[in-house]
Amino acid sequence: MKFLAITLIVHRPDPVTGVLKSTHDRFREVLDNAVLAEELGFDGFGVGERHERPFLSSAPTVVLGHLAALTRRIRLFTAVTTLSLLDPVRAYEDYATLDHLAEGRLDLIIGKGNGSAQRDLFQVTPEDQWDRNAESYEVFRTLWRQDKVTADTRFRPPLKDAEVWPRPYQRPVRVWHGSATSKESVDLAARYGDPLFSANVTHPIEPYAELIGHYRERWEHHGHDPADIAVGAGSAGLYVARTTQEALAAYRPVFESNLAFQQRTGLPVVFGTLEDFAARSSALIGSPQQVIDKVHRYHERFGHTVQHVQADAGGLTDTQHRDSLELFQSEVAPVLRRSIPDPPFPWAPSGARQKSRPVPADH
Repeated sequence: MKFLAITLIVHRPDPVTGVLKSTHDRFREVLDNAVLAEELGFDGFGVGERHERPFLSSAPTVVLGHLAALTRRIRLFTAVTTLSLLDPVRAYEDYATLDHLAEGRLDLIIGKGNGSAQRDLFQVTPEDQWDRNAESYEVFRTLWRQDKVTADTRFRPPLKDAEVWPRPYQRPVRVWHGSATSKESVDLAARYGDPLFSANVTHPIEPYAELIGHYRERWEHHGHDPADIAVGAGSAGLYVARTTQEALAAYRPVFESNLAFQQRTGLPVVFGTLEDFAARSSALIGSPQQVIDKVHRYHERFGHTVQHVQADAGGLTDTQHRDSLELFQSEVAPVLRRSIPDPPFPWAPSGARQKSRPVPADH
């Protein structure tokens, strides 16, 4: 099993202290968390893309480009690239450039994105968002694979023998499809034989398990080998401590503050108590053995081989956050790595590396 630490770069007051960090300090925190994730042995670090309050993740390629210079081993993920909002040509140019700067350590998780404010910002409607997402992805993946592209597109000017630069480092880049509740992303992933990443954050296990089951059915419908399926899954929170009591006591202020925020803003409350949240959500809160048991329980339903945890402290103190990540990597991750297989592909740059070659004098 592989492990990712992911941030959406949420920018709102700390749920426990009420302190709002400056924008600059919040970005510095993201950079520090990525370096820490590599230091502790995580396999990937992901940065989200949102174009609305309270997120600062509107330019993930810029953040990931900086992280490419700060890190050496860890793979860099988008979480998610909102292709329904983007021109696929421009998105290709940005990510192909990033792929070179990261020396092939780039993976993409794509999705339509969430939120009416960012749809309005980019003039995307609920009626056309899924068609936009599918078209953008089809153009994007073709640009990555072909030197010249012709495409009769609806949502951007058509392409005819278009050449787009730079040509990529990885051939091709690995693209996961992020799915929360909708079958459209699942269907697109299965059609192209791409891996699926289940959000698995807001609800109990059942709706996510149903979507992953649908993905497996559609995968086989499209003639792909079931042995090649790769599924990733999110988690709603993380705090690993030596005992259950210690973990619950430390996480309780975070949960209660988040619960109050949900009630105050009219968001639906799915888990009304910390004990229910720890038991029925995907949050990994408890002793090392409890966390191991929960991941195994979800693996029995999902068959997932990649697990993401939150990269941010999210109301925990910096010391609590680091101690939890260290305990996760020292006592949880090794057990899960031995007992759950890795994805069915190398965790390394894909395709042949481009070698420098002489340019003819008359070029």
